[in-house]
Amino acid sequence: MRNAPTILHLDMDAFFASAEQASKPSLRGKAVVVGGLGPRGVVATASYEARVFGVHSAMPMAQARRLAPNAAYLVPRGGFYKLISEQVMGLLQALSPLVEPLSLDEAFVDLEAGQAAWDEASARLAGIKLRADIRAVTGLTGSVGLAASKMLAKIASEQAKPDGLVVIEPGTERALLGPMPVRTLPGVGPATGDHLRRAGISTVDELAEAGEAELVRLLGKAHGHALYAMALAHDERPVVAERETKSVSVEDTYDVDIHDRGRVGAEVQRLADRCVRRLRGAGLSGRTIVLKVRRYDFSTLTRSETLRGPTDDPGVVREAAARLLEAVDTTGGVRLLGVGVSGLADFTQEDLFAQAAGELAALEPVEEAEHEGGEQPHEQPAERRWTTGHDVRHADFGHGWVQGSGLGRVTVRFETPQSEQPGRVRTFRTDDPALEPADPLPLVAVAPRRPDGPDEELSDQASSVPASLPKSWSGNGGGGATSRP
Repeated sequence: MRNAPTILHLDMDAFFASAEQASKPSLRGKAVVVGGLGPRGVVATASYEARVFGVHSAMPMAQARRLAPNAAYLVPRGGFYKLISEQVMGLLQALSPLVEPLSLDEAFVDLEAGQAAWDEASARLAGIKLRADIRAVTGLTGSVGLAASKMLAKIASEQAKPDGLVVIEPGTERALLGPMPVRTLPGVGPATGDHLRRAGISTVDELAEAGEAELVRLLGKAHGHALYAMALAHDERPVVAERETKSVSVEDTYDVDIHDRGRVGAEVQRLADRCVRRLRGAGLSGRTIVLKVRRYDFSTLTRSETLRGPTDDPGVVREAAARLLEAVDTTGGVRLLGVGVSGLADFTQEDLFAQAAGELAALEPVEEAEHEGGEQPHEQPAERRWTTGHDVRHADFGHGWVQGSGLGRVTVRFETPQSEQPGRVRTFRTDDPALEPADPLPLVAVAPRRPDGPDEELSDQASSVPASLPKSWSGNGGGGATSRP
């Protein structure tokens, strides 16, 4: 391990929910829950106001509604969160070439690699500046942990939540970790935690005292060695700029079990097409086609077929998925289906199957919104659908968002991120021609630049947003690295 806390871990605070609160003034300071709103939906993120009632990520949405019946429940806006994530990642990349994203709202940064920090003081300054830049550019808050290793930096950011910064000084790691529960360490989930607890091991200190041999006996060679090293605060893992993608997959959960075999087959074909669109979008192909089926009784089956070479052909993936489905009994009903491709490569091998020879129909360019933690819509009825929480624009009233819809009506609150007061609410027919879907507005307004004169130079200095940020979403505040003297 290094001798300075120059590994930074950033974790945005209640990311999806905070983005919705920043976007919707009427929800600021109130309980907000983002996730799938169907009977089988789950919570993707809950605001800190909602967490007071016991609502948390991965909780069934029905349980969340019982705990916090008065909270605002919104369907995720994947594209909106991705834009904000690109802004944040741009700020991190301005600090160092070694940025390891873990998700849309979480990443490790090696500050030494970018010469942004070299000791505790410079690391702390870099963390303070990053948090200020994130707030200036996105209007949101993030928690920062700084330590000499990835494990400790992540623990520090957890301690910093919400909206804080914690530095773990080298030499203090063992004293800090000792009284913490074993579940604090990476790789210790509920099952491992229960196994250790039954062995009389509840804290990190007790883990270290048990000794390496005992942990190997309890958990196996690889896990036991790794866990003992972490208990001693040893973590030599480097920050890796690019994480290799191992598979590409899509799946849908259905509000009502599907019993009709024809409908199941049609869903698998649709999922195969979506999977290939994602595969092609990443410039990849794959050799192994995977089908996932969760049945009415929650039993989950996974079937796979490995081809003779990698493909990104929709016809080939559809046919392989259909063959895999033939071996699965779905008569009792299906609650979830998924199609994936693994064994990835950046090239393809043509004409893999004789039955796939000839010209196969190309995928039609269908736009599909990505929903984090929720369900995808499966069938579009003739009536226009208005998704709760999503943006709309009315010809007379301007920009707003959907509060709810049903019985041929849609209720909209008209406000923008820059509104000083909660907006007014109006109800329309779902087929009102003056109402249409709209793109999300940026959370931070960008001041117009003056074209000429001395103020032009001042404007450039004040807005030091890295070039890697999306041009349409640039904001005030910079992300430059701290220079070493």
